[in-house]
Amino acid sequence: MPQWEGKSRGNKLGYSIFVFICRTFGVLPAYFLLRFVAFYYFLFSHQSSRHSYYYFRHRLGYSPLRSWLNIYSNYYKFGQTLLDKIVVMAGIENRFTYHFDGEENLRRIVEKGRGGILLSAHVGNWEAAGHLLKRLDTRINVVMFDGEHERIKQYLDQVTGGRNFNVIVIKNDLSHVYAISEALGRNELICLHADRFLPGNKTTTRQFLGAEAEFPAGPFMLAAGFNVPVSIVFAFKESATHYHFYGSSLLQRSEGESKSAFTDKLMNTFVAELEQKIKLYPEQWFNYYNFWTN
Repeated sequence: MPQWEGKSRGNKLGYSIFVFICRTFGVLPAYFLLRFVAFYYFLFSHQSSRHSYYYFRHRLGYSPLRSWLNIYSNYYKFGQTLLDKIVVMAGIENRFTYHFDGEENLRRIVEKGRGGILLSAHVGNWEAAGHLLKRLDTRINVVMFDGEHERIKQYLDQVTGGRNFNVIVIKNDLSHVYAISEALGRNELICLHADRFLPGNKTTTRQFLGAEAEFPAGPFMLAAGFNVPVSIVFAFKESATHYHFYGSSLLQRSEGESKSAFTDKLMNTFVAELEQKIKLYPEQWFNYYNFWTN
């Protein structure tokens, strides 16, 4: 069964070194150093590498050599997205460019005046592109597990001046549901990542890349329950300095459609979109655990 602990990697010293390099010399020299860090994880992160190998070898059908090369590339891309996120949010000088494919769909949500839900996954770097969506003239709230170590979180808040979006932390007392409801009432956007869950969460099984995988039911049930427009959004790194943002056409419960029917339809649409994008950007799915039910 898939098991994810809800924690992020990294330490405060590592972040400070890379931030210093980005501020002093720029992003590209930081990328050069990152190649060695990625190689360290490639050599010594045996458990996550084993799961990544299964993903590349058995779900995408790559050869053994290509699978191992992609494991290294995946670690390197992950490190790049972390650096890019800090650079953008901290206002460090950079040459990043963006192509927004479907931004008009998000603008339509704002124009409706009822708020909306953005479904995403742990792929690419949604936060970096999402940082620029402040031009939508509404606040974006990201719903997440509180999995970052407190010292790292405090350091990043110091470096970036705090996040440019509001974070709603998932809690056992369901207070996050009330926070989501209040944000939607203010015509704000809610971003939910729908490809991870903690043990004990309600899940639904879907065919994904040729095998059964469990997806959290919560994000889709919330979207159906609030009955607001939904867009599936991703942002992928296409070169050292360029990102491509995708925002799908809007989905919403039709009159007379039950919550369960819309939940099922929304999950099927999301899984299909995620599978399509992963095949386009296979090195940018950052799930380092056994995602499938095998």
